[in-house]
Amino acid sequence: MPASLMLVGAGKMGGAMLAGWLDAGLDPAATTVIDPFPSEAMTRLCAERGVALNPTDPAPAAVLVLAIKPQGLDAAAPDLDRLIGPGTLLVSVLAGKTVANLRGRLPSARAVVRAMPNLPASIGHGATGAFANEAVDSGQRASAESLLSAAGATAWLDDEALIDAVTAVSGSGPAYVFLMVETLTEAGIAAGLPAEVAGRLARATVAGSGALLDADPTEAGALRQAVTSPGGTTAAALAVLMAEDGMAPLMRRAVAAAKHRAGELAG
Repeated sequence: MPASLMLVGAGKMGGAMLAGWLDAGLDPAATTVIDPFPSEAMTRLCAERGVALNPTDPAPAAVLVLAIKPQGLDAAAPDLDRLIGPGTLLVSVLAGKTVANLRGRLPSARAVVRAMPNLPASIGHGATGAFANEAVDSGQRASAESLLSAAGATAWLDDEALIDAVTAVSGSGPAYVFLMVETLTEAGIAAGLPAEVAGRLARATVAGSGALLDADPTEAGALRQAVTSPGGTTAAALAVLMAEDGMAPLMRRAVAAAKHRAGELAG
């Protein structure tokens, strides 16, 4: 873990990451949170764990994690730049904001890591894609790795342009899974199940399947085939989901739309 850390923006994602880092050994006495409108939960977390919240004159930290809304970067940039010291590593989780974009608005920033975590980071099961610019040294990269890996799986990218694809696949991906639970629940109700039963079964099915994927290194396609008997009920359902107008082209369009939007946010 880094010697000192400042988290700017403690919303749902920022707060989830902070809780995970503290549980993984981040020193609360060397941690600062900057957020003009902290939630009651964040205020309580900082008080209980001994984390400084909105100090009057914060000193630059070894690592500054930027987790504000991308649309708020321009307005916040002058104040943010004053929080970056000569040796500060900037770790940004802002969707769409490139290294060049960040350095243009934050001229004090030199070493920059762009990262795209997702919501399951709050329970240590996140998936994060990350890119480091050429100014990031080995020690800073190790600090970033310790932070990102504390929240789950981390994949480092050699090409920054791929971050938008990561945003579309894993960054936004939990919402796709939650939608699947919603639609599976609705389908169960339409098939005659009581709403409470349909919801409970759909939720447990998706959660259990995810746990199996996490525990079993077998490829997803092979697991699918293993539970599909020729001519059986699962095969009948998959014939619909795997049709030419089924799930695959729909998911490609969804991911493409998310990736396009990530690119728009760079402006």
